[in-house]
Amino acid sequence: MSTETSPAVPLPSLRVRRKPARQSADPEVLDRLLAEGSLAHVAMVRDGYPVVLPYLYGVGDLEDGLGRRLLLHGSTGGGLFLDAGPEGVPVSVAVTHLDGLVYARSLHDSSANYRSAMIVGRATVVPDDRRAAALWCVGDHLMPGRRAEVREMTAKEVAATQVLQVPLDSVSVKVRAGGVGEAVDDGEDHGVWAGVVPMATTAGVPEASPLSAGTAVPPSVRALVARTGGGAPV
Repeated sequence: MSTETSPAVPLPSLRVRRKPARQSADPEVLDRLLAEGSLAHVAMVRDGYPVVLPYLYGVGDLEDGLGRRLLLHGSTGGGLFLDAGPEGVPVSVAVTHLDGLVYARSLHDSSANYRSAMIVGRATVVPDDRRAAALWCVGDHLMPGRRAEVREMTAKEVAATQVLQVPLDSVSVKVRAGGVGEAVDDGEDHGVWAGVVPMATTAGVPEASPLSAGTAVPPSVRALVARTGGGAPV
């Protein structure tokens, strides 16, 4: 099951053609978008057919001179990780936040507020000598502060887990953050409510495992719940 193609295949244009004003070149917008996410949808071609798979991810610098990159977490036996091979595999990665539903006075004019990033490039396997560092980067991204509360990974655990790296130098970011497009004389019935319903991902009340009954909820979990505005830990 090979998806190998020449590394010289040109990347697609990342210029937004529809509503180009919504495209952002601000690196801080990308950084915040990726920092607030945890799930990436990765598109690839397998056996001639497009496939999209979800991956947990992190963003980090492995101190190898290549800078920050997107790190995709998975098993050494995972299909994409096997497909990557020594040359890597071309992928398109999407990370999206739905920030609000925009209720206009017609369905046609209704919309959504969102932040989305599309990253294209070749996903390559993180070298063995950087794998543990990459795994900690993913862990620190998903569960900040947890490393100080748990034991170190064993060599067997590191060997059984793999990370793919995708450079962040070919990225398209698109953002909508407005309200309802309306005017006093737009011809619509202003007796119909219009506005924005904010949307967000929040953490619920932590649920302890049976063997953790009576153990205090750790700082990393409390911080996650507080940061996302979820239910108070018990």
